[in-house]
Amino acid sequence: MQNSLDPTDVEILRLLQQDATLNNKEIAFEIKKSIATVHERIRKLKEQGYIKRIVAILDRKKIDRSLIAFSHVFLKEHTAETLGEFESEVAKFEEVMECFQMTGAYDFILRIATSDMDAYHLFLRHKLATLPNVSTVQSFFVLSETKSETAYPL
Repeated sequence: MQNSLDPTDVEILRLLQQDATLNNKEIAFEIKKSIATVHERIRKLKEQGYIKRIVAILDRKKIDRSLIAFSHVFLKEHTAETLGEFESEVAKFEEVMECFQMTGAYDFILRIATSDMDAYHLFLRHKLATLPNVSTVQSFFVLSETKSETAYPL
């Protein structure tokens, strides 16, 4: 954590990570500060990049995205150009929720959300496997979800 965060900033960030629908008045009440102070702090936290965006977290099963796969991808070549091209192309796929370049045996790990195994198969065959330079894809499917957090400890 950067030194520019004081205890008030940290408390605001904790509250917003738990419930981003809290308004400035509610946050001010919780942290015992003025509404104007909270408003200014949140503006600065956004400006400094601590708050990247504010989103709603949906129930994936209610929106027909109940199958989650973690796919490990190995590329044939590892030049800066081929790595960048893969990242650009895979970011365009709506099924890809996250893409991480990794150390170790595989180059990337993708978190993929689809409605079912048939939809995943179509994604793999007609999108991911068609990308140039993809050598190997090894996928693992989520059976159950024990913990899923979006809030970072501060």
